[in-house]
Amino acid sequence: MDKNYQKCILTNMVMVYKNGKILVINRKKSDWPGLSFPGGHVEEGESIEESVYREIKEETGLTLKSVKLCAIKEWKREENNRYLGFLYKSDDFEGEVHSSKEGEIFWIDKKDINKYPLSEDFEELFELIDKA
Repeated sequence: MDKNYQKCILTNMVMVYKNGKILVINRKKSDWPGLSFPGGHVEEGESIEESVYREIKEETGLTLKSVKLCAIKEWKREENNRYLGFLYKSDDFEGEVHSSKEGEIFWIDKKDINKYPLSEDFEELFELIDKA
């Protein structure tokens, strides 16, 4: 394989919000610990938007009814791998929140995000999504 080959990994994150609060996940992964928005990888054969609805259901228990694409973020996290993150937000959902194997899910006040240990780039991601 060519040493300059770059694999593009598609991911998504969603800021679910209501009444001044945002839904966050305290990730258990050692490579990206701290508070973040729920989301994950796009699976083979799945559209990016389909992956958003699936990931949120798996990680939070919520069923999204609609989402708004807010931004696209690029990371180069590993040699020869590029990550493209599609950043969404939604206040249109139903169901009860529950945690998953990915981490603990809970609501926080938007104004209190800096009171928690945050994952890498979380403040930037929050700003990109929140202002859209």
